[in-house]
Amino acid sequence: MKMKKIAAVLLAGAMVLTMAGCAGEKEEPIKIATKPMTEQYILGEMLSQLIEEKAGYKVELTKGIGGGTSNIQPAMEKGEFDLYPEYTSSGWIMVLGHEAGEVSDEEMLSKLQEEYEKEFDMTWIGLYGFNNTYAVVTTKEAAETYQLETCSDLAKVSDQLVFGGNPDYIERADGFPGLSKMYGLNFKEVKDIDIGLKYEALKKGDIDVTNGYTTDAQISQDDVKVLKDDKNYQTNYYCSTVVRKDALEKYPKLEKTLEMMDGILTDEKMAELNYQVEEEGKDEAKVAREFLSSEGLLEK
Repeated sequence: MKMKKIAAVLLAGAMVLTMAGCAGEKEEPIKIATKPMTEQYILGEMLSQLIEEKAGYKVELTKGIGGGTSNIQPAMEKGEFDLYPEYTSSGWIMVLGHEAGEVSDEEMLSKLQEEYEKEFDMTWIGLYGFNNTYAVVTTKEAAETYQLETCSDLAKVSDQLVFGGNPDYIERADGFPGLSKMYGLNFKEVKDIDIGLKYEALKKGDIDVTNGYTTDAQISQDDVKVLKDDKNYQTNYYCSTVVRKDALEKYPKLEKTLEMMDGILTDEKMAELNYQVEEEGKDEAKVAREFLSSEGLLEK
C-alpha cells in the first residue's frame, strides 16, 4: 500500500514538473531582430504586435542590429533570434552567395525557401508587397519640364542635367556606372553628395537627379518623382520574414500570423510610414499599430 502511495506521489510530482516545463516553454518569448534602419524598426513592431495580439505569444524585439544581415543571419543560425524581416536579394546574394539575376523574381521566393530549409533549417514566409531597391529620383518640376517618366526618357536629356549621388553609389559597379551604361546616360556634371543631403540638394536645385531607395521617406512627398527603371536594371529587394523552422514547430500559431503580413504594403505605403517616423517624429510602435489597424488586422 505504501509503495502505491509513493508511486502516486512520484507520478504526481512528475506531472507537476512536466506541466511546469510546458508552462516555462510557453512563456519563453519569440525573439525578433531588425536591421538598423527606420523601415525595419516599423516592420519589427508590426511583427511583434501581430504575434502578441493575434497568436498570444510573448515577444522580445531587438531593434537595430549593427551590420544587418551579416550579423543577424549568424545569430539566427545559433538560435539567438527566431525571425527577422529580410530582403530577397540580400538573402540570395549575401547569405547564399548567388549572383543577381540568376533567377526571376517569380522564382526567387521558392528558391530561397528551398535553399534556406536545406542549409539552415529556416524558411521565408510571405512577401510584404514592397520592393526596397535603388531608385532614380528627380523633382516633379524637372519631370514636367523635360517630360520624364522613365530612365530611358532621362537618357535623352541627361547632357543638360546634373546628377548628384552618394560616393558609394557613384563608385560601385552595380550602381551609377552600370546604370549609365545600360541607359546611355551622359550627365553635364556628376557630384558627390552626402547620403543625408541628397534630397535637400535636389530641392534646392543644386542637382537635378539623384539616387535613392524606393521606400525613402522623402519619396512619399509630392515634390519628387521616381523614374521608372524601364529596362529592369536594378536588382529587386522584396521584403519577407525569415524564420527558424523549430520556432514554427514550437509556436503552432506563428506561421499563420506571419502570413498576415503578405501583400499588405506597397513602396508608396512603406515610404509614407518611414516619413511619419523620420520627418514627423512619430513613434515606430504607434505608426505600426495605426497601419495594421487601418488594414483591419488589429483593433485601434
